[in-house]
Amino acid sequence: MASEEGHVISVHTVEAWTEHLQKGNDNKKLIVVDFTASWCGPCRFIAPFLAELARTFTNVTFLKVDVDELKTVAQDWAVEAMPTFMFVKEGKIVDKVVGAKKDELQQTIVKHNTTASA
Repeated sequence: MASEEGHVISVHTVEAWTEHLQKGNDNKKLIVVDFTASWCGPCRFIAPFLAELARTFTNVTFLKVDVDELKTVAQDWAVEAMPTFMFVKEGKIVDKVVGAKKDELQQTIVKHNTTASA
């Protein structure tokens, strides 16, 4: 299996979603979840930036969930707008950024990533 560092992992099933969250809990890594939709313009706009962040922050897990594909996950997580970025640590949502806000997204990753290694 290829290394999952440095790229955004697309999650297509609830099983895969649960597995990635469990793995994140076990290794205590920060998980950034991009709730996206194929029809969403701002989502397409932010995608290359997210991939860049994934290459920069290799110790953070980046997941991408299509809200139309995994409706139940989007509902469980109360996602109302796309893109919504959820920041998860040890099974808890520690932060959230709504919208294609590059600076806010990057700052939030930095904020939660540094507390992990402290």
